[in-house]
Amino acid sequence: MPAQRVCKPDEATSAEIGRLRLQLASFNERIEELEKQHPEASKIEALRASALMLARQIDEIRCASANELTHLLAR
Repeated sequence: MPAQRVCKPDEATSAEIGRLRLQLASFNERIEELEKQHPEASKIEALRASALMLARQIDEIRCASANELTHLLAR
């Protein structure tokens, strides 16, 4: 059976994903706190939108890395 390549994102990509994940976790914690204090606060929606935007950025970075790998393997 041939050896399989493992996709390892470069350090900059990994660091960026890590930074975004920490920021996303912080948003989620703040959302939980606000929901407990003020379940109908408008700030919660703004934080949710920001959290979704961060999650999309993480996905975009991952997809970009996967696309780069696909192009390299196609050569």
